[in-house]
Amino acid sequence: MVDASVSTSAETAEQSLDELLRASHEASPAELPGALDRYTAAMHMGRAVVYLIDIQQRLLIPLEEDMPHLDLDDSLAGFAYRTSTVRIKEDGEGGLDVWLPLMNGAERLGVLQLRMESLDGLTLWRCRTLASLLSLVITSKRTSIDTIARRTRTRSMELPTEMVRAFLPPRSIGTGRVISTAVLEPAYELGGDAFDHSFTEDVLHATILDAMGHDLASGLTTSVAMAGSRNARRTGADLAELVTTVDEALAKWLPDQFCTGVFLRLHMPSGALRWSNCGHPTPLVIRRQRLLDKELERASEPPLGLPPRLSAAPRRIHETALEPGDRILLYTDGVVESRDEGGEQFGLERFADHIIRSTAAGENAPEVLRLLIHAILDHGHSQLSDDATILMIEWQPPDP
Repeated sequence: MVDASVSTSAETAEQSLDELLRASHEASPAELPGALDRYTAAMHMGRAVVYLIDIQQRLLIPLEEDMPHLDLDDSLAGFAYRTSTVRIKEDGEGGLDVWLPLMNGAERLGVLQLRMESLDGLTLWRCRTLASLLSLVITSKRTSIDTIARRTRTRSMELPTEMVRAFLPPRSIGTGRVISTAVLEPAYELGGDAFDHSFTEDVLHATILDAMGHDLASGLTTSVAMAGSRNARRTGADLAELVTTVDEALAKWLPDQFCTGVFLRLHMPSGALRWSNCGHPTPLVIRRQRLLDKELERASEPPLGLPPRLSAAPRRIHETALEPGDRILLYTDGVVESRDEGGEQFGLERFADHIIRSTAAGENAPEVLRLLIHAILDHGHSQLSDDATILMIEWQPPDP
């Protein structure tokens, strides 16, 4: 026999969740916090506040205005974001502050704060479910609601950067076998750098691009290259055909422009890696806490957009096999060329050492890159001589 109070509680919960789902489809940005408050009040979860991460991943910014920002490196909310774990603390008034990470797969969006009087196992489960739902709502609405973009920016963005960022995918994507995560700076004055990653069936596709210059033409170059890559990928082109498509697109539409890049495909079940390097710095491999900077080094190829002028030879596709736990690093020149006030470069060894130490400390892949890009900015006192973009792939297949 079913306990009537339990049945009623479950029915109320389902009705409240249904109302929140319907409201999330219909509510304007200004109405969404009210719909969320009605749900949390009905479920005895107290007051809810959504905090979104800013573009540079330094601050957690409340979706509602007139509330203070939270520092990511010096707050319990920031700890929940950095570690992707739930954190609970007494609020000093007999209640609890519950902080839950907002995540869409591997992508970290921010945190959810719930202030409540008490917490049991069932309520915590509902809190987690609410955080998952809100993550999906934010992800689905951020391309059409400028309020979200405005709240995650701390200053105005230059036009070339606005154009390139419109093309960028989420910072992090992942499955049970692999995670791909990226960072790029300067966040508001980006020139010709870009990255891309996606999945088709059991293959991870990853790309990094670096167009010459720091103007609108540079942004147009990487945008055309990325569009050409996606168009070829989505029509089932193999890797050689994809690179040829990008070459031809740039030669046709922007004949005076070119860019360097790496196009990579990883077969997730086996670890088979195929790639084409078009005039770009050699990708790095970190294996068992050691830097293998020559592992993927191959003969040089011309930049994208130039082959028809330089050579009739087809692009070369290289192959190798990864080992479980390998991390592949694609990066642009600005990463290692950042200089301090004495002129010393950040350098390749320091670059790899930061990743190795952060990994050994147990940091997750997106957090490793967040810490690294901040170290690069701090080294150059936030003044970069060139765009700095890093894309890291971690392959960790399940145990057989």
